[in-house]
Amino acid sequence: MPHFKQDKPFVVPTTDGKLIEEHFGATTNENNLSIAHMLAPAGWSEPFQNPEFDEYTLVSKGKKMFEVDGEKIIVHAGQSILIKKGSRVRYSNPFDEACEYWSVCLPAFSMALVDRED
Repeated sequence: MPHFKQDKPFVVPTTDGKLIEEHFGATTNENNLSIAHMLAPAGWSEPFQNPEFDEYTLVSKGKKMFEVDGEKIIVHAGQSILIKKGSRVRYSNPFDEACEYWSVCLPAFSMALVDRED
């Protein structure tokens, strides 16, 4: 088949109120790339991690904070950022509004490669 139209992305189960819709990645047997649409509620955050993949993020609504190797970076709607693999990073939305964004990971996101801190 020369194409695959994704009209039913996999909704990743979460316990922190974040919506993750994986369009391509582990759920479509893609190991080299993953693409996900996400919605992080106000006040959301994750633990620090040291991923073994590059992550490109494009913010479409709101803003998101990235703590990368000790530096705090805020990315606003219409802006994007690349976090290189091997960086110590923490993602959060400490703001008053939800943040909608898209992430592309190379290779594909997997829990085995994210290396989250406890």
